[in-house]
Amino acid sequence: MRFKTSAVSRLSRRQLLGGLAATGAAVTLASATVASGAVSSGDGRGKGQAGRKGKGRAEGGLRVELPAPTGPYPVGMTELHLVDQGREERWGPGARELMVSVWYPARKDAGTDAGGGTDAAQAPYMRPGAAEVFGAGAERILRVEHGAVDWGGFPTHAREGAAVARGLGRRPVVLYSPGMYNERTLDTGAVVELAGQGYVVVTVDPTYEAHAVEFPDGRVVEPSPEIGRIEPVAERNKAALEVRVADVRFVLDRLEVLARGGNPDAEGRRLPSGLGAALDMARVGMFGHSLGGMATAEAMRLDRRIRAGANLDGPLGYDWSDPDQLLPVAHSGLDRPFLLMGAWLTTTSERVPHTHEHSPSWRALWQNSTGWKRDLWVREAEHNAFTDYETVLPALAEHLALPEGFQKQMIGTVDPARFTASRRAYLTAFFDRHLRGLHRPLLDGPSPRHPDVRFIG
Repeated sequence: MRFKTSAVSRLSRRQLLGGLAATGAAVTLASATVASGAVSSGDGRGKGQAGRKGKGRAEGGLRVELPAPTGPYPVGMTELHLVDQGREERWGPGARELMVSVWYPARKDAGTDAGGGTDAAQAPYMRPGAAEVFGAGAERILRVEHGAVDWGGFPTHAREGAAVARGLGRRPVVLYSPGMYNERTLDTGAVVELAGQGYVVVTVDPTYEAHAVEFPDGRVVEPSPEIGRIEPVAERNKAALEVRVADVRFVLDRLEVLARGGNPDAEGRRLPSGLGAALDMARVGMFGHSLGGMATAEAMRLDRRIRAGANLDGPLGYDWSDPDQLLPVAHSGLDRPFLLMGAWLTTTSERVPHTHEHSPSWRALWQNSTGWKRDLWVREAEHNAFTDYETVLPALAEHLALPEGFQKQMIGTVDPARFTASRRAYLTAFFDRHLRGLHRPLLDGPSPRHPDVRFIG
């Protein structure tokens, strides 16, 4: 992942991770975590031992704890290595390979593994190889020593391979797609919240686009230089989006195999018992941030298996500043529920609220859609406030001297804990309403409990 900055800063990816060309719209850097903001050192001695601000290093590396799920279920996680033998990899050799994580309601004794035996380990935020590659770039941007942050060790409040909760029947499935160049871990805070509320959530890595994707054999795949060489930016975004949407549809195909009792993992690795039986493929939703929000809308246009979608601050145009470069979905609209949630949109000439009243692409989707829709705006937020960065950056800033103005540029001035809770609440209410048929008054109008969120339509 990368710390994402708006086009105002004009930072290039070369500045961020040493070698890729600029995106032209927004750039990113690290994976983050939404949380209570608690920080500990990797040796487990707690926040007080995390190290002095300005030193940039703590023994074992700083760890930022994600916010705990508020739902009734513990959370389990398992990974799938998927190979699309029918699709040639666009950015590298061989067939298209993906890593996905499946987060699900676990048994109350979530410490037991799939076989009911030994304690299940805490699910990692990133695998060690991916964390090493990602951290090397992230820490250059943060201007801290290598190893100052333990990117793989952020507590996730989930257990890897934990036994699936019993007696729940089939559960709604929600897919997550991260922003451009980001890893699937970028919104683990929202993902574990949905899983704790009873959803099965599937997070999808964009191989050869994300900073680091680690496969079961230890391979770590980094971004393909070919993506950065595509010009103009509209063609680059279009190419990346086409691959993303094809990935989503393939993942849905493989989840259907799992739901029928098969094992879609490329190595046939053992999966938690009952995982397939927990998938309700007739109730599928999706959400994403930035390019992931764009992928959500386009995947819904092409695949009716996705019944409801949410776009977190993702423009719906190939060139975000050109109203003539709209995605097909902006022209066609959607006939199923869609949630828009935005901050600010920066074009070549102005900075405007990212709402359907100001964004040409959102306006087109809004006018052309016949399904349920809602547009929420957060004035004090910036682009990456809709990710785990909303808590990770403030937590790290308590112990490390981050570049001046960096935090504000990334996430704005919205209260981190309050907005994190709000974003999780609105996502949960949206999917509750449209995948579970539960009325959630939170979606009907402004709430005093969520003062940062403004209803635009």
